[in-house]
Amino acid sequence: MDLTRRRFLQSTAVAVAALRSDLFAGTRHLNLTVGFSTLGCPAWEWPKVLDFAQTHNFSAIELRGLQGSMDLPTRPEFQPDRIAQSRRDVAAKNLRIACVSSSAYMHEADPDKRKQQIADAKRFIDLASALGVPNVRVFGNKIEGPKDQVIARVASGLQELGVYAGERGVTVIVESHGDFTDSPTLLDILTRADSPHVGLLWDAHHTFVDGKEEPEVTVQKLGKYIRHTHLKDSVPSADGRHYVLTGRGDVPVRRQIEILAASGYKGCFTFEWEKVWHPDLEEPEIAIADYADFMRKVQAGEPTPSKAS
Repeated sequence: MDLTRRRFLQSTAVAVAALRSDLFAGTRHLNLTVGFSTLGCPAWEWPKVLDFAQTHNFSAIELRGLQGSMDLPTRPEFQPDRIAQSRRDVAAKNLRIACVSSSAYMHEADPDKRKQQIADAKRFIDLASALGVPNVRVFGNKIEGPKDQVIARVASGLQELGVYAGERGVTVIVESHGDFTDSPTLLDILTRADSPHVGLLWDAHHTFVDGKEEPEVTVQKLGKYIRHTHLKDSVPSADGRHYVLTGRGDVPVRRQIEILAASGYKGCFTFEWEKVWHPDLEEPEIAIADYADFMRKVQAGEPTPSKAS
C-alpha cells in the first residue's frame, strides 16, 4: 500500500470515529427518516405497502412501480378520482412519500427520443406535485459519444426539468447511476444545471462500488446537492456483484449513513432492494424488515452486522 493511500485511510478512520462520537454524544438516539423503495416489493398491493411500512416503523416510502407497473401515473391509485384518497391513506399511516422515481434518462441525443424522455419526466413531476411529494428521480444514464457533449445534454435536460418542477413545488434529482457514479462528473452536471430545483439522488452503493469513492469523499464533494438516497449492500460475484442483506456485504452502509447524517442531511435514508430486476433475491418481507432492524440499531447506537471496513 502506498504512503498516500495509507495516510488517507488513517485519516478516514479518525474522521469516522470523530463523527460517530459527535453523532451519539449526549444522546442515545439518532432521529433519521427511514424508508424503502417499492422496487423491492413488486407484488405488493398499495394497502400492503403502507401497512408493512407502518408495522415496521418506517417513516417514508419511495414510489418506484406498483404491482409490476413502472408507469406510476397510469396506476389506478393515482388517477384524479382516487389520488386524494391515496394521500389520505399515506397520512393515516403516519407516513410520507419521499420520492417518485421515473425511468426517464437525459443522455439521449436523438431529438425525438429526447423529447419523449423529457415529457415522461414531466408526467412524473405532475404526479409528485399532485401527491405533495418533494422529489422526482431521473437518470443521466449513459455516456455515448464525447463525454463533454453528453454532460451538456444531461445538464440541459435537468435545467429544463428544474424550471418545470420548481413551478410545481418539486425538485428533480439525478441519480448516481449507470455511467454517472463519480463526484467530478456529477458535480460538473449539477453545476451546469445551476438550479435550486435540481439535486442529487445519492445511490451510495454505486459511488462506492462503481465510482470507487469513499463516502467521506462523495459527501464532501456533493453533500449540498443530496436530496434523497438509495442504500444497499453487496458482495463480489462471478457476474459482478450480488446484493445481500444490509451489513452482510462489503459496502460500508453504516458509515455512509453516519457520514451523511453528520453533514446535516435531513432527507430519507431509503432502502433500495432490487427485487424487480433480481427475482432471486430474498423476499421483501425478509429484506425490508431486516433493513428496518438495521436502521433501528444505527439510530440507537447499537452494533450492527458488518463485514465492511
